[in-house]
Amino acid sequence: MCQIVNQSLKYKKSTLLHSVWFRTICSFLSFLLCIGTASAEPVDAQRLSSASDDPSNWVTFGQNYSNHRFSALTQVNKETVDRLIPKWIYQTGIVGTFQTHPLSADGQMFITTPNNHVTSLDARTGTPIWHYEHKKRTETSRGGPSNRGPALGYGKVFQATNDGRLIALDRNSGRMVWDILVAKPGSGETAQMNFEEEQAFNDGVDSFPAKMPPLVADGKVITGVTSAGYGLFHDIAASLGLGAASETDPKYGRRGYLAAFDAETGTEVWRWHTTKTEGWEGQYREYTPDGVLLNRLIEAEKNAAPHFPDAWRTGGGSTWMTPAYDPALGLIYVGTGNASPADADLARPGDNLFTSSLVALDVKTGELRWYYQMVPHDIWGYDTASPPILFEAPSDNRLASAVGVPSKNGWFYALDRRTGDFLFKSEPFVPQNNLFARASPEGVLVAPGSFGGASWSPSSYDPITGIVYVPAIHKPSKMIEKTIEDPYGQVMNFTLTESSDEPTWGTLTALNTRANGRILWQVRTNQPLVGGVLATAGGLVFTGEGDGRLSAFDSTTGDRLWEFNCGAGVNAPPMSYEINSVQYVAVAAGGHAVFGYSPGDAVIAFAINDP
Repeated sequence: MCQIVNQSLKYKKSTLLHSVWFRTICSFLSFLLCIGTASAEPVDAQRLSSASDDPSNWVTFGQNYSNHRFSALTQVNKETVDRLIPKWIYQTGIVGTFQTHPLSADGQMFITTPNNHVTSLDARTGTPIWHYEHKKRTETSRGGPSNRGPALGYGKVFQATNDGRLIALDRNSGRMVWDILVAKPGSGETAQMNFEEEQAFNDGVDSFPAKMPPLVADGKVITGVTSAGYGLFHDIAASLGLGAASETDPKYGRRGYLAAFDAETGTEVWRWHTTKTEGWEGQYREYTPDGVLLNRLIEAEKNAAPHFPDAWRTGGGSTWMTPAYDPALGLIYVGTGNASPADADLARPGDNLFTSSLVALDVKTGELRWYYQMVPHDIWGYDTASPPILFEAPSDNRLASAVGVPSKNGWFYALDRRTGDFLFKSEPFVPQNNLFARASPEGVLVAPGSFGGASWSPSSYDPITGIVYVPAIHKPSKMIEKTIEDPYGQVMNFTLTESSDEPTWGTLTALNTRANGRILWQVRTNQPLVGGVLATAGGLVFTGEGDGRLSAFDSTTGDRLWEFNCGAGVNAPPMSYEINSVQYVAVAAGGHAVFGYSPGDAVIAFAINDP
């Protein structure tokens, strides 16, 4: 049994942070630091594409375009990790769900906070360099205040916001360069609508938040929107006491999209919608593409289809997290969310293309190259929410260029990166019970539940060993069938999904992608894992937990070697960087309101304590 090094941190916000003296000193320091960062190496196309060759910096969300989230630094390793201590702490002053992924370039760190403020820090000391305070265009959005991190490139810091905007700030000063609206209808979406219908549709799109750290590639900034899959019929929601009916817009929900913008000007270059305008019904599959029975009411869906010819307009399909990018193929890979209305499935007949899928898009045009729909006609909330990972996988006595992603249904899928052909799926990394079962009046307990499985939290991939480390959630749902008359006079079944009283926990799983996803080891945690994973060449896997612990596990055995209590839930992805031959591990500690994890406002950077 490995010895666990247990440490803890309790902190309070100091009134010093708000004093005139402190602000004056910080302004002076910011001025001096900006002189240094102004001459820093540019984060240009070459640097972004070769990020794997520069472990001292972390300039993209996934550490590289393949989303490996792997640090080649080795100073913090199995032998030294027991001397890992906090080197600095920065408190934002904004307590709440804190999911930011810090970036570090040339000694300068960049973070986002709840409510979309952006701060640049000295990555060696945590001293503020500059701060951007976001002014919201609307007080209400569907996604809450959290944000998952910034992006860097071409002299700018980019952020997608909860009020549906994409902003570009000057890297050295924090000055606004441009500010554009992402949350707006696409071309032709409101065609053939009267004024009231169009206004209602626009209002729905206008409330879309954007949370993913953008992808900066090919001179573009690429981001998507969330909350598209939360749709209900207003009339159904009202009858169940969940909302108010609407005379002009009986449906609630919109279709999601991924959009690309010129990095210099903010001009929209292309937009790809996650629901297909023509033919979104697909094949009416009885089974998943890999052969699992879906328990669909195919005939009932086909009979309902004439009543819902425009279901694609409100069809859901959020884009939750940062795509992977293969510059050689010119393709980006993004997962899509569940269909809408989520729980009234006969109101959206067919396979609901391209929801709950992994898709490949041309980076220059946004044109769809291929798709693989893990869950056709999803009624369980099994989004493909986690960031895809690019790797090489054995296939037919050769190495295939693969793209993989863990799903909320509990499997890690590997597909051919060029064609989308199925390669393998892993052993289940969470318990599966009544998978793809339909609801009943008495209620059916289903695991994974609508929380997952693997949700948005990013996994890590070790390119040396071929091991992927997946953080996951075990939180079963209860699916209850309700019968109700829909807005068109049709009697329909409505599924009410509730949390169950079953025990919940998390799993951290090591999957071998060179052995068809076989589980090497698995650690069960007391609480569902929400945040993300960092793997390192030092033989360590870092992840945070809702009870405040940041822990390091042995990457070959899963033994917990070190832990530190950060004083608030660690529900953000850790990362690592190096300055002056010192390796740091940094993470945000701010909890998660949905899971009830303790809130906070700190970014903490750890390093080895000198003997």
